[in-house]
Amino acid sequence: MKQKHKKIIYPSFERYLAKEMEDEVFRKAYEEESRKLKIAYQILLLRKRKKMSQAELAKKIGTKQSNIARMETGQQNFSIDMLQKIAQVFNRKLKISFIK
Repeated sequence: MKQKHKKIIYPSFERYLAKEMEDEVFRKAYEEESRKLKIAYQILLLRKRKKMSQAELAKKIGTKQSNIARMETGQQNFSIDMLQKIAQVFNRKLKISFIK
């Protein structure tokens, strides 16, 4: 006798995320991590475009290579001072804005 298999329907990630975002605690944590990862990715792109190693960047801003690695993975908080130093290394201006 042939068994019928029930088809499992998984919710899309977008629907799952939308539901989770209704929780204020989750939403705040998600948004904070998102901001950190956006900054981390910008640092990584700038460094790669200049063909600079993490160790070279670390030396230029007065920190350790391991700190740069954590920054680029979003696992380290960024101070304004540190971001300004990174901007100077890449001949960029640091812009911080408050938006609604």
